[in-house]
Amino acid sequence: MGGYVPAAEGGAGGGRGRGARYPPLSALVVSAIAAFSAVIVLAVIHSAYDDALSRTRTLLGHNLEPTPWHPFPHDKGRPSARAALRCAPSVACLPPLSRPRPPPEATNNASSSSSSAPPGGKPPPRQCPAYFAAIRRDLAPWRRAGGGKGVTRALLDAARQRASMRVTITGGGRRLHVDLYYACVQSRALFTVWSLLQLMRRHPGRVPDVDLMFDCMDRPAVNRTEHEAGDPASPPPPPPPPPLFRYCTTRDHFDIPFPDWSFWGWPETNIEPWSREFKSIKAGAKATKWADRVPTAYWKGNPDVASPLRLALLGCNDTNLWRAEIMRQNWTDEANAGYQHSKLSTQCTHRYKIYAEGFAWSVSLKYILSCGSMALLIEPQYEDFFSRGLDPRVNHWPVSRGPGMCDSIRDAVDWGNANPTEAERVGRRGQRLMQDLRMAAVYDYMLHLLTEYAALMDFRPAPPPTAQEACEGSVLCLADDKQRRFLEASAAEPAAEEPCVLPPE
Repeated sequence: MGGYVPAAEGGAGGGRGRGARYPPLSALVVSAIAAFSAVIVLAVIHSAYDDALSRTRTLLGHNLEPTPWHPFPHDKGRPSARAALRCAPSVACLPPLSRPRPPPEATNNASSSSSSAPPGGKPPPRQCPAYFAAIRRDLAPWRRAGGGKGVTRALLDAARQRASMRVTITGGGRRLHVDLYYACVQSRALFTVWSLLQLMRRHPGRVPDVDLMFDCMDRPAVNRTEHEAGDPASPPPPPPPPPLFRYCTTRDHFDIPFPDWSFWGWPETNIEPWSREFKSIKAGAKATKWADRVPTAYWKGNPDVASPLRLALLGCNDTNLWRAEIMRQNWTDEANAGYQHSKLSTQCTHRYKIYAEGFAWSVSLKYILSCGSMALLIEPQYEDFFSRGLDPRVNHWPVSRGPGMCDSIRDAVDWGNANPTEAERVGRRGQRLMQDLRMAAVYDYMLHLLTEYAALMDFRPAPPPTAQEACEGSVLCLADDKQRRFLEASAAEPAAEEPCVLPPE
């Protein structure tokens, strides 16, 4: 940055002949100080730029170890400048994926449905699964019929303090904008945005214009006690809850459950998109008949996720005393070994499989139920969108928490071994629940949830100035090679049939 030298070399005379004039010493000092100052300023700018990147709003999240159930420091494994800025808001969306024709089986199903319909009429509408009724319960706090004022702009703004991003769909359900507030763990934000783009692809023109706040972390945050009316004689009434979407909720929270990212794939743990993973697990389950399965309960997972329940479960690891085999999963070792020892399709060899929540709810529930083993659920406190379809002793077996947990596991195994036919039926019904949870049902749930939510909004959705438009091309641009493979594998087909019909209120 020697600013004076080029100026001297480029002088009027083109050289330093006898008549050349040299600057006074004071000018040299001033120039040196200016050059040194410029270096300092550039260093400060570079440092500020690097620090800003650590806070850059990015769909990629942070490249963290694949143990996603506890909070991570946001400065660990942050994305590089290239990864953060590769698809900046100023870059136009790339061309979307080609839109393939509906697969032959979808066309055949549509034609067979039409052939079974009355002459000249349409096929009878499909009824949604019973757990879809929970959509109206989840949105009840904002229903005007119950005295609510709907989803107001003020309530939406209030939800921002707990949200990781704001999603706005406009243009008749054809344009999607995202305003990111902080980077989510791993690629959750990337795959969640992709899920909405695939919903728009599957049901073009049906997705309503909508404005919502979404949090990609595990634990619900909107407590009922802060927003439910207590004694009507003691005003003032509590404020309405801010509407916040996330992957799970509880009976003590108003958070709105939404299908989690892993339905479209979880590249950090090598779990394929749901349509592929379920088929793989079911095929693996068929390899071992019920009578040949190990007659004990099995759990494999990560206990080091700030989960007292899972730590307590380690104490049940005694096949003779508690009829349970509890295996610790080390995701770092599994990643280094290429996940050869953690394939879900190879873990259907026991008659009983245990589900234990981690830091909060766990995506493992659907994979455990898919095995066809009798699922032992240890008193779940969290609910995702489909777990409201669980029925104790019908499609799973309840296990108590607390000091008697190991005894409860043993009692369930002893009952199942004494009643193998009934236990196998429980396992098969759990697997059937997952088989019915096809991606078509996932998209139907998303569509109905957003449609019901949009009807409660009392303002016209519009993306904020800080939002950036997302499309299939821009998401694929952000993804690395492995993420892109999962995203492309989970691309939706245009629906060949009408969405299911919500159960009556």
